[in-house]
Amino acid sequence: MAEHDLQKQLINDLQSIATEDQNPDTLDIDILPTLDVVKKINNEDKKVAFAVEKVLPEIAKAVDEIVKAFKKGGRLIYIGAGTSGRLGVLDAVECPPTFSVSDKEVIGIIAGGEKAIYKAVEGAEDNPKLAIEDLTKVNFSSKDVLVGIAASGRTPYVIAAMKYAKQQNAVVVGVSCSPKQIVASLADINICVPVGAEALTGSTRMKSGTAQKMVLNMLSTASMIRSGKSYRNLMVDVNASNEKLYARSVRIVMQATGCDYLQAKLALERANSSAKLAILLILTNAEVDEAKQMLAKSSGFLRKAVEKLT
Repeated sequence: MAEHDLQKQLINDLQSIATEDQNPDTLDIDILPTLDVVKKINNEDKKVAFAVEKVLPEIAKAVDEIVKAFKKGGRLIYIGAGTSGRLGVLDAVECPPTFSVSDKEVIGIIAGGEKAIYKAVEGAEDNPKLAIEDLTKVNFSSKDVLVGIAASGRTPYVIAAMKYAKQQNAVVVGVSCSPKQIVASLADINICVPVGAEALTGSTRMKSGTAQKMVLNMLSTASMIRSGKSYRNLMVDVNASNEKLYARSVRIVMQATGCDYLQAKLALERANSSAKLAILLILTNAEVDEAKQMLAKSSGFLRKAVEKLT
């Protein structure tokens, strides 16, 4: 195909993508005072949460599949290009310190590799072969759940990854912001958040990026909650790997039990810095080995262990 014809085809493709539409409410954004510019952007941002609300049933279905995968030893794997890929990596790297899971349990893959997190890698998002290579590197299998992230719903790298995952008989989730695109048709669970035209035409790091981040936060956080990583609304599996996180662990123990600072610190020492175990020790007066056994029997769900021991 001649370069001229290719450009015409690409322009036609862009016309079918909702995130590329021109926003009628921001046509004057280039001549407004600064405060009015940011008001316009804020008004657009306000629409995102309501758009996400409409796809909560699909998000819940995806969470249930992710929890099933975790129980079988499978993983949650995000894959995307550009902003979408960076958001997947961001969500993945926050899981180990927040929930004390392995960095192999939730993985973020971005087209172009690690360097693409900081700087765009030209052509990476258009390379289907690269997607298959990247999934092969992490030994992707039928036990895993793949979340393909593409604001446009048509990124070739993401499409190839989703097709490959389907060939492995894995559960495939699509996260996009443009309806009626190929990502939706490939997904077993389609999470399309149609946020509409961006304040700045085509800048999908804005509303589309915000929507995707909200969805990914829900997928990982709800999956961890459903896997026993919380007690009430406290993240009791926090990994106390630095001073700030250790202080947070102490406070979580205090919040969960009503104990004072010294009691919380002593319990954490007995529990080898595990907030979850420390809470169980305080609430039940159990010995360390007994409490560990009960947590194991309760599949890590602290509330269940507390009920059994009391």
